[in-house]
Amino acid sequence: MNALAHRQGRLLGCSLAGLVIATSGSVAHAEEGTFSTSMADLKRRVEEQSRQIESLNRDLAKQQMLLDDLQRTLDIASVRGRGTVPAGAAAAPSTPTTAQVTAAQPAQQVAQAPKPVGKPPERRTENRPPAVAPIFEQPGVLTPPGKWLVEPSLQYAHSSSNRIALVGYTIIPAILIGLIDVREVKSDTFIGALTVRRGITNRFELEAKIPYVYRTDTSVSRPVGAGAAADTSFDVDGHGLGDIELTGRYQLNDGGVEDPYYIASLRFKTRTGRDPFEVKVDRTIRGTTGTGLQTEMPTGSGFFTVQPGITVLLPSDPVVFFGGVSYQYSFARDNVKQKTNDGDLDLGKVQPGGAVGFNFGMGLALNDRSSFSIGYDHLSVGKVKVGGRRPTTSVRSQLGTLLLGYSYRLNSGKTLNLSIGAGLTDDAPDIQLTLRMPLTL
Repeated sequence: MNALAHRQGRLLGCSLAGLVIATSGSVAHAEEGTFSTSMADLKRRVEEQSRQIESLNRDLAKQQMLLDDLQRTLDIASVRGRGTVPAGAAAAPSTPTTAQVTAAQPAQQVAQAPKPVGKPPERRTENRPPAVAPIFEQPGVLTPPGKWLVEPSLQYAHSSSNRIALVGYTIIPAILIGLIDVREVKSDTFIGALTVRRGITNRFELEAKIPYVYRTDTSVSRPVGAGAAADTSFDVDGHGLGDIELTGRYQLNDGGVEDPYYIASLRFKTRTGRDPFEVKVDRTIRGTTGTGLQTEMPTGSGFFTVQPGITVLLPSDPVVFFGGVSYQYSFARDNVKQKTNDGDLDLGKVQPGGAVGFNFGMGLALNDRSSFSIGYDHLSVGKVKVGGRRPTTSVRSQLGTLLLGYSYRLNSGKTLNLSIGAGLTDDAPDIQLTLRMPLTL
């Protein structure tokens, strides 16, 4: 860069020196040959030389400006290479300008202008909640208006429990006369479901879920007091259509980058599946001891249910916090009869207890293709009423589950979602796996 400036300075000096010599020669020639050269010709030649000097001065100023621009460009590139940018420094252009290319061609050395590295994240322009890896039943992102979303899913749940039943009486403390029944029950449930969502407006969507359920239970027991020589195993299963669900969701506010989103929902569950009262129960017959278990597993709950709820999502870059509350109400049934191997048992009016649920968690986008979520879901189910009163065996159930979710976008553009749940209470399933793949139409 200094060599280029020095060379241009030498060219300007030579031009000025030539001009002075030419001017001096012209004056001297005019003095020697006054009769051969007129004063008008001399004046014309002096004016021409003056114009040449002004032109050289303008060229020199332009060259100096180009040298300053190139010097600033090289300084910024050098500082960026060290990872810092000085305050007040001009940003380097992404491509060289025409003037820079013109100035660089004589010197035959122009450094390539630095290019920005990476791409800034795109700013969301629509008032829609950010997407996270789903772990709860209620999704956070609504379907765009006019779009269909079809989501096939497969869920597996496993639970086990141990029970000791004492049937008898005591005449001395700690000594039982009668039957001691030790029982271990293991349950496995597979649910394949097809969920269809339709975006009605930018804030409202409808959903329908059609499940198919396969359940199997294995019970191993030994009536200790009866002197049984070996364990007794009782296997039972059941499969068929489950309870179809219909849900509507509405986004209450616009939300924003740092403002929460509120989404209200109302779910209605039918009783299309086989309910527990339609399957037979193995009970005591003529003094013999039955298992007290169902001879076939139901695929539905047996009650119509409505569940209002509200979900809150709070974006806080780089994570999204979310949570919600809900209440599940089941409508009572009259004239309910339980099928048994000894005939139907009249139960009268049956009213399931209300269920209060809440959940919370957070989602983190790992990169542009994958995200991770963690959360906790809790459901408290009240006592059931039979015939207008609560049986002594009816208790409140607490289902607490810790959930982890992963989401990955495939090369085809489809998203694969996997969630894993671990039961933290005795009533919750030991493990729960859910695989989803939403498809937008």
